[in-house]
Amino acid sequence: MKIAYLPALFTVMLLAACSPKSSPPTGEGWMFQPIVKLDEYNPIMVSDRSTVFYCPMRKENVRWEEKDVFNPAAVVRDERVWLLYRAEDNLELVAGTSRIGLANSRDGLAFRKNAIPVLYPDKDKMRDYEWQGGCEDPRIVKRDDGLYIMTYTAYDGKIARLAVATSRDLIEWNKEGLAFNSKRYIDGWSKSGALVCSLQNGQIIATKIDGKYWMYWGDTDLFMATSDDCIRWEPVEDKKGNLVSVLKPRPGFFDSRLVEPGPFALTTNDGILMIYNSANSASNGDKTLASDAYSVGQALFDKKNPKRLLARADKNFMVPEKSYEIGGQVGNVCFVEGMVYFGGRWLLYYGTADSRIAVAEVRR
Repeated sequence: MKIAYLPALFTVMLLAACSPKSSPPTGEGWMFQPIVKLDEYNPIMVSDRSTVFYCPMRKENVRWEEKDVFNPAAVVRDERVWLLYRAEDNLELVAGTSRIGLANSRDGLAFRKNAIPVLYPDKDKMRDYEWQGGCEDPRIVKRDDGLYIMTYTAYDGKIARLAVATSRDLIEWNKEGLAFNSKRYIDGWSKSGALVCSLQNGQIIATKIDGKYWMYWGDTDLFMATSDDCIRWEPVEDKKGNLVSVLKPRPGFFDSRLVEPGPFALTTNDGILMIYNSANSASNGDKTLASDAYSVGQALFDKKNPKRLLARADKNFMVPEKSYEIGGQVGNVCFVEGMVYFGGRWLLYYGTADSRIAVAEVRR
């Protein structure tokens, strides 16, 4: 499999997107433009009943990715693209237990998987939060000291809680614990943490604003949190102690039921570009989309004040339309969690119908 490189103009525009600019955005120039789904390769990953893993909780071998694979994070390391993806077994629970697997690729298109997962429920400090639902929906960035930061969902079968893990090599991971440890949030529903980052020498690096790291999170509205170290986070609250909502669903639009962060939020010359996932309401949504269809939108926030929304696209730029996106565990789903700048282009990695993994290329 080979990589087709984008025209030089696109590369120039991408580099320019990382330089300072004071003027506000105008028109649609701040957005990634419509994507190209790479159907010559899609889906790039499917379930596999041949891989077996000894589960320390069940005390038996399980086919850990037998049911479905989806919702991958992505990062570039050693001139390869690495995917951290959610995989489900087919035991007991309706949806199975989720674990996070690892795969790598020299071209970003054909991936070789590790035989066993790298993050999974175990007899450790996270046991009560991860069993039996599992470890779900990773997102990954790098801190400026080289430490990889993974946010993921710890799911006990009843409550989803945003959690953090760290690694130096993508293989051995340390579970740092829940992102929010205050009594107010520890037993509340939280997930989908997307850190504010910048593109630095081809690497996506977590970026401080006014001395703090910032993260968008949530799967109804979008909320925010800040941190000194990318590990322990404090939700952003207003003066009354309520969570500050920075992006809400919109009646009549593709994102009418919920909004949820995609991969990291990218600092550009216009602001902080957020690719987000959304669901369409059955009662007051976009009538051109199926009820509850998940598609992908874009929003822009102020890079000096990440809570301030500057612009928002009225139209989604990725919708479920291919057979591998329409049929599956949950139909009509495109759910982006991975993005890399690799080989002179942006590649997006996304879950399809909660069953498979696909890749698309962003062009501007």
